[in-house]
Amino acid sequence: MDAYTKSFLLMFTLLNPFLMSIYLLDLIHDLKASTFASVLARGAVIAGAAFAVFAWTGDAVFSRYLQVRFASFQVFGGVVFLLIGIRFVFQGVQTIRGLRGAAEHVAGSIAMPFMIGPGTVSASVVIGARLPILGAIGVIAASLVATVLLVLALKLAHDRLKESNARLTDRYIEIVGRISALLIGTFSVEMIMEGVTSWLKAAHLV
Repeated sequence: MDAYTKSFLLMFTLLNPFLMSIYLLDLIHDLKASTFASVLARGAVIAGAAFAVFAWTGDAVFSRYLQVRFASFQVFGGVVFLLIGIRFVFQGVQTIRGLRGAAEHVAGSIAMPFMIGPGTVSASVVIGARLPILGAIGVIAASLVATVLLVLALKLAHDRLKESNARLTDRYIEIVGRISALLIGTFSVEMIMEGVTSWLKAAHLV
């Protein structure tokens, strides 16, 4: 397996369109397909621009320019997802609706934190070190396009099922959303632990 394939699979796996569809359940449920596609595409463009910057500069954005450790970003990202996961458990998809504004302004909230996170930022740094910058940007763009297309396919499948059995579909979304909150919480704790471990190693405490 060549470096390009490995890099694509790394980014695509971390973007995880199936888990992303859970994060975006409220938008999948509420928006028309055309509106959802537009919002998702804008979010992907924002995320792609951020990933390109990290692929080009590495983690120097944090260490050199912001004067902070990347581990701090990992911990904060984990805390954000943990809070979302906890609210998701008790409130279901309503919790995500409460965290966003109007549908036409949610592209930024899709990009951050659902696309731009500690894992995908780290992957961007790795891909930028592994490949020439133009190749790295191409791989990042391809993984984002594949993610967007798969999430759109899941949206279309949802809309068809919703037309045939709306009550069952709504109940399924609510149940799956609450169960998936456990996964969100688990990934959040892992992010926090990785950040704390990295910080302790940098401080030579472990």
